[in-house]
Parts: sequence; C-alpha cells; structure tokens
Amino acid sequence: MSMAVTVPSGGGQLRRLGERDRPVVTITIDGAEHEALAGDTLLTALLTAGHRVRESEFGDGPRAGFCWMAACQDCWVWLADGRRVRACSTPVEPGLSVLTRPAAPGDA
Repeated sequence: MSMAVTVPSGGGQLRRLGERDRPVVTITIDGAEHEALAGDTLLTALLTAGHRVRESEFGDGPRAGFCWMAACQDCWVWLADGRRVRACSTPVEPGLSVLTRPAAPGDA
C-alpha cells in the first residue's frame, strides 16, 4: 500500500489533481523553499509554486513556458552556481537552488 504525501499546491498555474505518491523534494526558488515531487521538472515545480517561470529579459512580461519540450527559449532559468538551464527539461534534485532572474553583479 503506498502512502500519499501532501504537497501544497500553492497559488500556482498548475495544481496536482492526482498522482502524489512520489517522494517530496525540497528546492529553493529565489531564496524561498518549495516542495516538489521526485521526477518533476523545474517547470512543473515553478508553476505549482507560483504564477510564472520568470520575467522576460526583453520587457514583454512574465513567462510561463511555451513548448514544454526544450524546443523554444521561453523557460530559461538560472541555478545558484550561475548555470542557465531550461526549466522544462531539468529535473528537480534535493537542495537545488534556482533563480528566476540572473544574479546581479556583486550578489553573493
């Protein structure tokens, strides 16, 4: 018998309706801890935790992913180590720290 876990749906664009029996993974998004499920992509974690993936660097507002299959350029986010990754194809990992905008010069 599997034990279901409770993962808050937050106020995000995505809500889990069913399948929740995977282990909970804690990640950090812009300095705040959020829970995701093992096997989630960053895009799923970002959209269940909030209302956007990032702000467009070209000034046309919030972005929420577009193709969901790593073919477009809409879901780029930054990891705390400075790497830029596609949220739609990057799996969550325990302790992962993601930024929805690049760190400003001099940020530590």
